[in-house]
Amino acid sequence: MSNQPEIFGIVNITTDSFSDGGKYLDQSSLGEHINKLTRDGANTLDLGAASSNPEANPVDPLLEMERLDRALDIIAAAKASGAIPSHLRISVDSFKPEVQRFALNKNVDYLNDIAGFGDPTVYDALAQSNCQLVIMHSIQQGIANRDRVSPDSILDQILGFFDRRIQDLTRAGINRTRIILDPGMGFFLGSDPECSYTVLRSLDSIRDEFSLPLLVSVSRKSFLGALTRRGPEERQAATLGAEIYLAENGVEFIRTHEPAPLLDALKVRRAIAGPTDAAQGII
Repeated sequence: MSNQPEIFGIVNITTDSFSDGGKYLDQSSLGEHINKLTRDGANTLDLGAASSNPEANPVDPLLEMERLDRALDIIAAAKASGAIPSHLRISVDSFKPEVQRFALNKNVDYLNDIAGFGDPTVYDALAQSNCQLVIMHSIQQGIANRDRVSPDSILDQILGFFDRRIQDLTRAGINRTRIILDPGMGFFLGSDPECSYTVLRSLDSIRDEFSLPLLVSVSRKSFLGALTRRGPEERQAATLGAEIYLAENGVEFIRTHEPAPLLDALKVRRAIAGPTDAAQGII
């Protein structure tokens, strides 16, 4: 790995996210969480105001925008005071077109869509913007579910999905260089945990097919719990093991709840590898 991955720090402003729902709804706890993620090394804050948890209740777009607006105000104030770096980038995680338009009007750096920008009504607004677009593959529209998909077919499904969606976006006037691909993990790939492991083993195939950067989020995901038999808040070690694999396999963007352990592990790994191996991209 010749380049350090960009770290997306997860900011869930929700009541029912599967591992930290309800923790960051008030201004004080949200501000502390934002500051901590930044201190711990996040380059980008990924703001999500509606949970993708299969058990989550739908969130009205107006409430989603209200939550995001509060977070963006906190970030702006922290930047102005010097509490967090002025160059810190912002991503908004939403699949609702009205929320995506709201985010574009706020000049965010990334839009992260778990439905992969399947609604063409937002394409004109996307084409007129400059933000990067994270197209996530999912076996369903919107929140995750527990449908079962065969690991033998998941890679072909992902490749076909990305091919169609990239064509849709570029035909709408969106420059291909703005696109980042996220293959999805956990329940976004269905109920069989082996689908996630199959995809992780196939990252090079996805990159070779499209020659576009990858974003992957394994943090606290269900497929790790299925293997380790640990709950979401006990999956730190499993998460770290998978994230090191991502970094060593050249994934450009890693989305995580905890940046510090990953960055510390990569720092130690580089020290062990030595300057020659690091320069050659071995780590």
